[in-house]
Amino acid sequence: MKKVILTTLSILFIAIPVSASDGVINVPTTFNVKETADRMEIVLKEKGMTIFNRIYHSEAADKVGVELRDTELIIFGNPKVGSPLMKCQQMVAVDLPQKALIWEDDNGKVWISYNDPRYLVKRHNISGCEEVISKIEKALAGITRSASTN
Repeated sequence: MKKVILTTLSILFIAIPVSASDGVINVPTTFNVKETADRMEIVLKEKGMTIFNRIYHSEAADKVGVELRDTELIIFGNPKVGSPLMKCQQMVAVDLPQKALIWEDDNGKVWISYNDPRYLVKRHNISGCEEVISKIEKALAGITRSASTN
């Protein structure tokens, strides 16, 4: 029975088009970097998020003679969600506001990457904030899903 359950779980995780490593969740997108970042901005604004900045890393690199595949960073947040998280553990503020990196890998595949909220829990020893963490996880998953697919 254990073998069947483990096999089923393995197949399920392979089929999910999201990967997480070292505290980062990577979501593949079917669009190029600019289109994905534009879509992400639209979704964030629709969700009532504040967009603090959009950083064009590859353009900045080009200005100093460094060739970098398309790479953009969007910094965003919502004090209605971030403030309760900081109340649970104020040091999490070093990782807020949220950031989404939209980047092209060396195979031409484009990704949206962001900090896994569970990583932040572990990193900052957050406790008593499960409802807020769950809300953040669901919001980030929904935002990236909307920005990365039709």
